[in-house]
Amino acid sequence: MKSERQLSDEIRLREASLEDAQREHAAGELTDADLTSIAQRENAALDHARTSLEELATPIVETASATSSSTNAVRTRKRSRLVVALVCFALVAAVLVWTNLGLRQAGQSASGGLKLSHTQQVQQLSLEGEADLASGDAVAALSAYQQILAIEPTNVAALTEAGWLDFTAGSSRHNSAVVTRGVRDLREAVTLAPTSPAPRLYYAIVADATPGNTALATKEFLAFQGMHPSRAQVAIAAPFLRKLGLTP
Repeated sequence: MKSERQLSDEIRLREASLEDAQREHAAGELTDADLTSIAQRENAALDHARTSLEELATPIVETASATSSSTNAVRTRKRSRLVVALVCFALVAAVLVWTNLGLRQAGQSASGGLKLSHTQQVQQLSLEGEADLASGDAVAALSAYQQILAIEPTNVAALTEAGWLDFTAGSSRHNSAVVTRGVRDLREAVTLAPTSPAPRLYYAIVADATPGNTALATKEFLAFQGMHPSRAQVAIAAPFLRKLGLTP
């Protein structure tokens, strides 16, 4: 059986394959029949991979206690699909200023097309993601970051962006598999860039939004405060810090 990471990578690759096919069809490089054949194949594989991933869904964020009864575990999984209204509002507000956080790292590589170098490809996709976020098109933005991750799974900026977008989208649709994928990507971004404030901030917000993770949220916000965050990042964190009693 494939692991969560393998299934997620397969989903991203197949989504990217569909988008490539659609672009090639629009450019006249694929016939209608070719596009239909590719779409049927990739969509069938995507449905299977998404079902398998949902079956492997784990608890959303590490629980504050290392031990819990099976009844409490079930309740935690059910509760973790929901985000309180106040937190949802804060998440939406945070997305609006996301492009001001200075998250992206210049020079990160990704696989390029036939005419673009690796660096040019990732820069182009990052710019597309930024533009999509600025216009409020979260779906298109997520697609751009997923394309980066399909090529470069350790890209911290794309992990953070995709993780955040998956978490918010999954929460609004009560889709635990998508929420879990988003949390996992944010956690991996924190692991890969432990001194970067942006991944830490959004991982902390996710922990605070998930029932039973107050201790984890407090720990992550404390770490975030020691990383010399920007003013924009501090402004986003402010209501959460006040809620947790972490303001001076």
